[in-house]
Amino acid sequence: MTAFIESGHARNLANLKQLIITCTSFGSTFAPSKSTLNLTALNAHHVSSMNQLDNVLAKKTDYSDAVNARVQAFADLRKKCTRLINALRATDASREKIEDAKGYNRKIQGSRASKITPNPDPNAPIPKTISTSQQSYDQLIQHLAGLVEALATEPSYAPNEDDLKIANLRTFKTSLATINTAVSTTFAAVSKARMDRDKILYADLDSAYRRFTAAKAYVKSVFGATSPEYKALSTLSFKKPKD
Repeated sequence: MTAFIESGHARNLANLKQLIITCTSFGSTFAPSKSTLNLTALNAHHVSSMNQLDNVLAKKTDYSDAVNARVQAFADLRKKCTRLINALRATDASREKIEDAKGYNRKIQGSRASKITPNPDPNAPIPKTISTSQQSYDQLIQHLAGLVEALATEPSYAPNEDDLKIANLRTFKTSLATINTAVSTTFAAVSKARMDRDKILYADLDSAYRRFTAAKAYVKSVFGATSPEYKALSTLSFKKPKD
């Protein structure tokens, strides 16, 4: 289903609740033969539907928390990697080793090894360039892993600072991967919660939408289209998202 404003679902269920309250006021004259339309079934389905809305909100909160935790965890990555390069420069590492490490750091920083020289010919076609930004969280973790392993193979790299030591850098990289995975996991949970919500509200054969529509039709058939009873429900709507 297409995107549907979250408040729209709540409004639909508020209208379903109002329909139930109104039908309850009709007393024994509201007596549909279909079991899913009796007041007990309507009330139970309303409660279940509301629980699904609450579940979506809870899962969205978990996802937001995971995203915020990831932002915080990655906040000092670039500064730390710059420190690592400077620490390596202070060792006996070869120029080639330092350049290898700097290559990983450039990818983490999102910079190019060299600037692209523009063609002075205004009629020349625009050159196709490959982005070297590679700034997704997955890629940042991989670049960090490469940098750490480059440092690990340098015998003279033995910093006294705890956070720059190889063992702690590997732990840091693992923690970033775990935090990054949590974002994917919580996003999947939000998606599943939304699917469950859409089923009970709209897609199922006995969805809230179908029950709402059928209950209004029943009242119209029993009391008539111009009756006060039907007019009490006629302004209530239950909008279904477009497929």
